[in-house]
Amino acid sequence: MKLQSYDELLHSKHRLSLMLFLFLNTATSLFYLYHNEENPPFLFTPPLLVIALLSVTILLWMLLRPGRKFPPLNIAAAITGLLWSWQIVFKYQLVFYYDSSFLIISLVSVFFISAIALGDHLLAFCLHIAPPTLAVLVLDRGENTLLLLFTIILPLTGFTLHHLMQQRRDRFTRRLVSQLYEEKQTYSDLSMLDPLTGLYNRRGLASRLKNILDNHAGSHFLLLLDIDHFKAYNDNYGHAMGDQALARVSVAIRDAVRSRDIVTRYGGEEFLVLLTNVNESIAMKLAERIRQYVQELSIPHLFNERVATHVTISAGFAPLHADDFDSALTNADRALYLAKNRGRNNILSHAAISQSDLSKTVDGP
Repeated sequence: MKLQSYDELLHSKHRLSLMLFLFLNTATSLFYLYHNEENPPFLFTPPLLVIALLSVTILLWMLLRPGRKFPPLNIAAAITGLLWSWQIVFKYQLVFYYDSSFLIISLVSVFFISAIALGDHLLAFCLHIAPPTLAVLVLDRGENTLLLLFTIILPLTGFTLHHLMQQRRDRFTRRLVSQLYEEKQTYSDLSMLDPLTGLYNRRGLASRLKNILDNHAGSHFLLLLDIDHFKAYNDNYGHAMGDQALARVSVAIRDAVRSRDIVTRYGGEEFLVLLTNVNESIAMKLAERIRQYVQELSIPHLFNERVATHVTISAGFAPLHADDFDSALTNADRALYLAKNRGRNNILSHAAISQSDLSKTVDGP
């Protein structure tokens, strides 16, 4: 999971908080519009009507156009907070006698909305409750200051502490997600590398091949290489020395090609090189350079009791047409087969194979 995915999760949570906030404002305003003891039902007081219409409009817009950017939660909280303070002042002016319970109930109602919808958003919480709180304190004229302060300070303190804990948890989660992603990348990279040579394995080749074919236009060639008489080398020197020879040959191959070419250990003593953005002439030069680099390693090779030589390679290459990797691999393998039959330590292009030679390789080596 990337940090981007975690940020998308937080974005989705933010959106749901805004939708819940709007729904609670809508439900509360409609309830107060209907439930009015002093006036007939459905007395459309301006502040409640504005809160209901604004909340319903934004909520429907978010539901019907989910892909569009939604209003910031802080702005929505500040606007509705001002509207609720207007409602408190407007309704208070209709009361013919002083009623402290009305102010407390009004304040608690606003806190109720904030507590449910804005528990994880301290700034939005404060922006929503600040205007109604100031309105109530002014209208109270100091009659119930301690009770109101207690009603205000207690939840505000609780939500501040909750917000601090939420921030710590969020920082810890981000660090954990980042660490897990880095470890995943490390293990993924290791799983695509051959442990002996450090070259790509078949899985790594498949990954890089897809990227190259998707993003790099031009002509590409597949070069298939095989160490000559490597079984005899292992038989004479042992597998430990054979592994050392493989490692040295792999370094020579990697040094002989360009940094953008993909070098893969394709089998036991078989290597595959994807030569990118080259023509046949350059592909032949690069293949020949690989052959020379390996030969210049001068790794002693006692082929049998009578023949002593050095480790060499044979190679065949073919163009990669229409992203058809399998066909290119088959053609390169046929060229490699003929290169070995022609004496090894040899490079052969599939284009140079005659029809008679081609018929000999149909069944493969």
